[in-house]
Order: sequence, then C-alpha cells, then structure tokens
Amino acid sequence: MKTSVAPSWDVDSILRVGMQSLLDLFDDSCEGTLAVDEDGRIAWINDKYVAFLGLKSPLDALGKPVEEIIPNSRMREVVQTGKPILLDIMMIRDQPLVVMRIPLKDESGKVIGALGFALYDRLQRLKPLVSKFAELQWALANTKKELAQLRHTKYSISSFIGVSPVSLELKHRARRAAQLDTTVLLLGETGSGKELLAHGIHAASGRAGKPFVGINIAAVPESLLEAEFFGVAPGAYTGAERKGRDGKFKIADGGTLFLDEVGDMPLQVQAKLLRVLQEQEIEPLGSNTIIKVDVRVIAATSHDLKQLVAEGKFRSDLYYRLNVLPIVLPPLRERLGDLDALCEHLLEQIASRTGMPQRELTPSARAFLASYRWPGNVRELRNALEQAGMLTDSISLTAEDFAPILPVDAGVPPNDSAVTGSGGSGVRHLAEAVAELEKSLIRSALENTRGNKAQAARILGISRATLYQKIDEFNLLSE
Repeated sequence: MKTSVAPSWDVDSILRVGMQSLLDLFDDSCEGTLAVDEDGRIAWINDKYVAFLGLKSPLDALGKPVEEIIPNSRMREVVQTGKPILLDIMMIRDQPLVVMRIPLKDESGKVIGALGFALYDRLQRLKPLVSKFAELQWALANTKKELAQLRHTKYSISSFIGVSPVSLELKHRARRAAQLDTTVLLLGETGSGKELLAHGIHAASGRAGKPFVGINIAAVPESLLEAEFFGVAPGAYTGAERKGRDGKFKIADGGTLFLDEVGDMPLQVQAKLLRVLQEQEIEPLGSNTIIKVDVRVIAATSHDLKQLVAEGKFRSDLYYRLNVLPIVLPPLRERLGDLDALCEHLLEQIASRTGMPQRELTPSARAFLASYRWPGNVRELRNALEQAGMLTDSISLTAEDFAPILPVDAGVPPNDSAVTGSGGSGVRHLAEAVAELEKSLIRSALENTRGNKAQAARILGISRATLYQKIDEFNLLSE
C-alpha cells in the first residue's frame, strides 16, 4: 500500500507563485508595463516602457494622469468599470501594439487600480493581425487627410488679387460678411471670382474648421438636383445605393454650402430649397425622417435675379431669403488698376503649373491688355496669358502675341476711335499705336539717361535683356 505525499505548499502559495511567474513572463515579453491607481494616475512604470515612450526616467511619468503620457490610453476605463480589456490594439508613437489591461482589486473586491501590458512582435501569431491593423490605420489616416483637403477651402479673401479702391472695398465687405454668419449672395459676371470669394468668406468665418461644399447647379441635371441637395434613403428607388447617400446639405452640416449659378435652379427645387433655408432641416428622398442641419449658404449667380423674378422664373420669396447680404463683384474692365498685379500672379501660377519659363509683359502688352473689354474677366485673362506663353519662345510677351488670341470686337473699347483710328476696324491698328508709344518711351528713357541702358531699364520697369531686345526691334541704334 502506497502512502500519499503531502504537498510542500498550499493553494494560496501556488497562486502567489503562479501570479508572480505570470507577471515576470509578461514583463519579459512586453514592450512595457505600467500600473495606475484608482484615480488613473501612473503609480509604476518599468524601464522598458520609459525608454519606448521617449521619457528620460520613470519620474517623468509617476503621479501624472495616464492620458498625459499615453493620450489614447483606456486604463482609466478599466479602473472605472472594473472590467479587463484582455486584447486590444492601439497606436503608441506611431507603433501598433497589442495591449492587455486588467483591474487590480483589494481583498474586499474594491478596484484600487489597473495593470497594463503593451505587447508587440514577441507574440508571433499576432503579427499578421498587427500588420493588418497598421495597414488599415494608414489607409484611414490618408483618406481622412484627402477628404479634409477636398472639403475645406482652397483660398482666403487675400487670394482675391487687387489693390484698386473697388477691390479693397470688395474685400472689406467680404470680411464683414464672414463674421456675420448670414446668407450671402454673390453677384457678378462669369469669371469675376465669385467662387474664390465664397471660399475666402468661409475661411474667414467661425465655420472655417467645418466642411466647405460647393455645387454648380447649372452642371447638374434637373432630375438629379433634389438627390444632390437632400440625399437618398437606402433603396429609395430602383438603382439607388443600398446604403443610401448623403446630400450636400448633410455633408456641409456645420459648415458652408456654396450654390453656384443659383439662377439656373428649377422652380420645383426652389420651393424645397426655401424650406431648408427657413427651417434648417432636410428630408432625404424616399425617407420620412426629418434631419436637422446647420448650414450657412453662400449663393452666386451671373444672372439678374430681379429680372428672373419679374419673368416668373425665380421665386420672389427665395430671392429675398438669399439676398440678405448681397456682394457685387466688379468686372475686370472696372478694376484695370489691378491688371498688372493680376498678370504677375497668373503668370507665376502658369509657370509653376506648366513648367514653362515665367513670362513678363512688355509695355505694349500691358497697354493692349488694358484696352481690352474682358467679357470673360479674370478667367479669360488667365487663358489669354497661357495661350500667349505657349505660342512664343520669348520670355517677354508683346501686344503682337495677344493680337491673334483676343477677339477684335471685344478688344475695342466703345468710343475709342482715338486709339484705333476713325474706322475702328482692327486690332492691328491698336497694336501699331501701342508699339509706337513703346518706342517713344524707350527713346525718351535713353535720352534722359544719356544712353545708360541699365538706368533706362530701371526707369521703364523692364529687364536689360528686354530693353536690348526692344532697341533692336525698333532699330533705335540707327537713329
């Protein structure tokens, strides 16, 4: 008969030794271990975690709220709930770590703190999971960044180039509108900068950190406008997306919605837009749910809305709702004092975008451009500068470079027979007159500087290379 042998230690001893062995194992396998007290303050942290977190010593962490050292820590949650979080993945210093968190309780069962272990690649079987998590985090961060860039403004009010009195007054009015957080109506010809100014007003407003969403009403088919504005409920109609789709008002919630070419809006949609502006609530297509929104509307049009109202093509009540703070953008021909600054700015942009050398304008080109009526405003100016730059290898653009590009009739100001001759029949006459003026100015500068070409170039505001080119072009050395 065999005699049983009594164990050399009791159950409590086994548990204590086992727990100590487990803690030693975790400490050896972890990137870091820490403990917090019942107030969520760091009570202990091992040296490896101190090094991993970039701290100089444990004293930099002890006694501080855990979130101050690890911003996205959930240790406080464990202390408050008393429940462990046995497997979690979190980013610490751009590193994905597998994290375990367990509550610490006293003999009465009261939670007195929590213990956390940060594991990484020591757990080989978790490496695919950690790698996948890191990949998804990277994709999510990039998507958020791209979406933020798309939904926020590209321009500020200062992006509206101009120092003429009319431009300065316009920018002052735009800054005032930005602070009032009310509906704005931008009125101006095509290409005068309405969208740019809308971006600028949003960027200077209290909504700058929220989305800026634009929609060109003239570019959206009438049958799709309501869906674009108010969104679509899941399965609202055949072909609709299963998950539904948010409309522009929902996407712009908290921010600004820019309605470009609002004068082209169909009457049926006008009535529904009016309701949204009055009630600040929308109802997606195919849904019976009302959604509250907080959206500031900036509308723009190149049409005469008063005339459209008189013709019955635009609702008078919507017009008054939009026309709370009207801002009229002057056409380019009414702010020619900004022409030089605009040309310089646009030429810099064109050179940067195309990789071509940056061009400069001769006095004849400046005079020619100033004589043109610019029916397409700044958009047409940009197009003309880019075309002229592509059609010549010369750094300097002259009046002759623009003559084939800009239409004759639009380029002749009304009652300007003094420039074009009594017939007023062609740009060539204007170019010849401008060239003669340019020749006269260069000759006068050379006479005043006694032939000093460097001084003459400074007086004329052109480079010496351009001056030499013009001297040769006008054959001034032989005079």
